[in-house]
Formats: sequence, structure tokens, C-alpha cells
Amino acid sequence: MAGPVDSAPWAACGDDAPMAFVAINVLTVPAGAGETLESRFAARAGSVESADGFERFELLRPVEGTDDYLVYTRWRSRADFDAWTASQEFAAGHAASTNRPQGAAPAAAGSTIWAFEVVAQADPA
Repeated sequence: MAGPVDSAPWAACGDDAPMAFVAINVLTVPAGAGETLESRFAARAGSVESADGFERFELLRPVEGTDDYLVYTRWRSRADFDAWTASQEFAAGHAASTNRPQGAAPAAAGSTIWAFEVVAQADPA
């Protein structure tokens, strides 16, 4: 039987601890467009890393169970994420992604944002 929560290998974030925020953009990518999507993200590298409160970015390629790509970003707080999405840097980075060659199809056919507060986390021992 498992012990009390505080003896678990992960840490619960208390009410007084700042709550990290995770935004996951679920991208519906048409068959054969994954490489294009990855190239377009590679071209935008560096566009979010200097944002205040930014902690991590990952572009996740599907392996099985779905064809959707996930764009994972972790922030110090929801306010930091909201400030970034309202920034000129965000607008410029996303405008650049629409500057594709004439006649080229979009790399993603749809997008859904999932938002989470981090309530427990673990790091390597």
C-alpha cells in the first residue's frame, strides 16, 4: 500500500506555492505535412525563449494513437503566458508562420489549446 502523499516521489504544489502553467496546442496535421510543420517550427526557433516567465518548449511528433502534433509550453504563471500571447513577439512569430510560399498548404489544418496548472511534479532523483 502506498504511503502518505508527502512521501510520494513527486511534490504536490501547495496553495501558497506559485503555480506553473502549461499550454498545449494540439495541431491537426494533414497526412504528409508533418515535415513541413517541423521545418516551420525550426525556422521560428528562439521566438519564445526570451519571454518573461517562459520555462520550456517542446514540439511533440505523434508516434502512435494519433496524428496530432502537440506544442508544449511551460510558464511560471498563467499571467506570463497571457502576456506573451498579447505581445508583439507572439504576433510576429505567428505571422511569420503564415508567410508560406504562394499556393503552399498550411502545415496544420486545425488547432486546439489545452491549458493546465501544475499541481504535482517530479524531477530525477
